[in-house]
Amino acid sequence: MIVGKVVGNVWATRKEDSLGGLKLMIVQRIDAFTNEEKESFVAVDQVGAGIGETVLVTTGSSARVASSINASPVDAVIVGIIDEMEVPGNQ
Repeated sequence: MIVGKVVGNVWATRKEDSLGGLKLMIVQRIDAFTNEEKESFVAVDQVGAGIGETVLVTTGSSARVASSINASPVDAVIVGIIDEMEVPGNQ
């Protein structure tokens, strides 16, 4: 799983039919030890996350299982909103 921050929305008027009704968000990966911002990617939002929230993202085939959209071309799904993280040794 990946820890990230929601940084934006994606609107697509034309897309694969199986993506209809799915909320797409831009997530920027965060290094949990350094808080360094890494690459960004698009993820389906299954939990109602908003811009600025820290989220937990699952990827790959697990993403399709988590979202019950096995026939969709999805490889990243937001599955949780993080309230707090504690990383020993991280200041």
